[in-house]
Amino acid sequence: MSWSGTGRFGLREAPGGLGLVQDFVNTKTIGDYGPDLLSSTELAQPWLSRALAAWSAARGLDVPEITLSEGDLAALREVRSLFEQLVHGEEVSAPGPVRTALLPGRDGSVRLAPSGAGGDWLVSALWTETLLAQQAKTWPRLKICRREECGSAFYDVSRNNSGVWHDVKTCGNISNLRASRERKRAAAG
Repeated sequence: MSWSGTGRFGLREAPGGLGLVQDFVNTKTIGDYGPDLLSSTELAQPWLSRALAAWSAARGLDVPEITLSEGDLAALREVRSLFEQLVHGEEVSAPGPVRTALLPGRDGSVRLAPSGAGGDWLVSALWTETLLAQQAKTWPRLKICRREECGSAFYDVSRNNSGVWHDVKTCGNISNLRASRERKRAAAG
């Protein structure tokens, strides 16, 4: 099962539940890759259904049935902006308390799980996965492409975690070419 928001940009998917955070950030419009998937329930609900299936497969859980209302969408777009800032490493103000659940396992383990309904469940899942990714030390590998016209969320697999573009051949070459032209103009004049 793949992440449809991230897949439409042809990006490497983040592992496990962090893929949900990446996919959520990639619901925005970027270039000609398609509309903002949180602009209407007609677009958001199919995206969410696929994302929940992928998240459940990654976590080994049953697929939750979550329905989004029109009222959820504006709040989710604001949360998406918060997560973009968070991925950039910026300080963000939490929109308020987030409810999660602690679920005991049969083997004596305890699992952190999202709770709530509709958009609240999704926000809970996003914060839960962020915390888990930070604990697993995979969070710093989730990045926003440095090319402003792109801004897609990508998972950096470079050995030293130094990637700044989702794809060096596309966004990297464009950015480097622009910088080279600017240096030549500055030197010439």
